[in-house]
Amino acid sequence: MSSSGISQQAVLANQVAVVTGSTDGIGFAIARRLARDGARVVVSSRKQQNVDRAVAALQGEGLSVVGTVCHVGKAEDRQRLVATVLEHCGGLDILVCSAGVNPLVGSALGASEQVWDKILDVNVKAPALMLSQLLPHMEKRGKGAVVLVFSISAYMPVVQLGPYNVSKTALLGLTRTLSLELAPKGIRVNCLVPGVINTDFSKVLYKDEVFWNNFKENYQLQRVGHPEDYAGLVSFLCSPDASYITGENISVAGSSFHL
Repeated sequence: MSSSGISQQAVLANQVAVVTGSTDGIGFAIARRLARDGARVVVSSRKQQNVDRAVAALQGEGLSVVGTVCHVGKAEDRQRLVATVLEHCGGLDILVCSAGVNPLVGSALGASEQVWDKILDVNVKAPALMLSQLLPHMEKRGKGAVVLVFSISAYMPVVQLGPYNVSKTALLGLTRTLSLELAPKGIRVNCLVPGVINTDFSKVLYKDEVFWNNFKENYQLQRVGHPEDYAGLVSFLCSPDASYITGENISVAGSSFHL
């Protein structure tokens, strides 16, 4: 690593990346890694103060980063993100969809229609709509990489996360569908499957003693993941080294579990 924080290899040099939901947790770790590997990164989240804090932290490391407020479930915010990309970067090569919500801890049948709508809007519809708005600018580059972030709960549903489980399972279908649609355009689409992560978002799980005991029975590494555990894989999937990988869902979950 150079004094500027950018990898001397700079595997993503001259690339422009958008990472949604990237002002903390796994999204922030991914944005930092992409920038360290040479990309110019646009970070975003719902609150201006969070965007400002993340941009300041990354620019303080000498990284090439800009930011904007973007609630991915709102059309006007997605358009603002597109405008920011074009204004500051002129185009796009990489899209990482890390934004997600889970407003309910409870069963699928106990969820209200409003909860279902919010979860599916943000976790499933928004990545597709975001990509559709950014796609023309990726096509101009002649190639590109998309990484959708879903969850091991798509494979091993957690009863406390009913609708969330369903939304993340749907992303597997979205990944495979988009990979087929976009392959002729030279754009690859893959899916990152995190296990339980040491973030505020996952605290409801790893702070639950019953869940944690069951978790340890199924996960060989016997620990929750850290945001940095995922960032390197995402950088690889966006790099030329992964130019023949598309339509895949790759688990990083501390276990040999596979479906």
